[in-house]
Amino acid sequence: MKRNQSGFTLIEIAIVLVIIGLLLGGVLKGQELINSARVKNLAGDFKNIPIFIYGYQDKFKALPGDDALVSTHVSGTRAASPATCNNGAAAAASPVFCTGNGTIDGVWNSTTITDETQLFWQHARLGGFATGDTTGTDYRPTNSLGGFIGIQSNSAFTTITEKSGGAPALMSGSYIVCSTGIDGKYVKQLDTTMDNGDTDTGAMRAANPTTAGESMATTAIADGTTYTVCMGI
Repeated sequence: MKRNQSGFTLIEIAIVLVIIGLLLGGVLKGQELINSARVKNLAGDFKNIPIFIYGYQDKFKALPGDDALVSTHVSGTRAASPATCNNGAAAAASPVFCTGNGTIDGVWNSTTITDETQLFWQHARLGGFATGDTTGTDYRPTNSLGGFIGIQSNSAFTTITEKSGGAPALMSGSYIVCSTGIDGKYVKQLDTTMDNGDTDTGAMRAANPTTAGESMATTAIADGTTYTVCMGI
């Protein structure tokens, strides 16, 4: 007895392939939009910090974190140790905080809340220029990928230097802002968006935190590897 066999026609197969192609295209486009949004958020972190600095300076004639008269400039609870920041008097403890010397002293990745690099965030928030915690044990904000953001004056910055061409070249700018835990694919997009597209030179540079001393990126930026990105402002 003869049985009829049925199958997909060429037109039906073509339609299925077109649908699959559209779905894949939509997924890829969606991922591209997500990546662009993350890079935009990361870039916004670097762009907002100068607003905190210059806004605070314009309002209080001092640097956030370094403001010796912060207790008279802002209201709210401050860290227990530098509760008054000595109001311009000599600091009674080490490390020195709120000295009013015109620099944000300390290292950008300090975990000591009495360092000026930590107090920067507290003062900026109490001054109304940023949002976030002002009474915890770590004032540093996090980026959209969960890494920390920090700032320090450039005078003592040594985390990243330029690897190419003779002696290492220090980064330019009065202050250095660093953001950690950034995937390589975002690092490259971020540098292209905000600087010269070369993560070893220019105002923005990247370092692999797994290298000794976290000194500088000595190999090509790799997707799937996280980096610390710093920028001079």
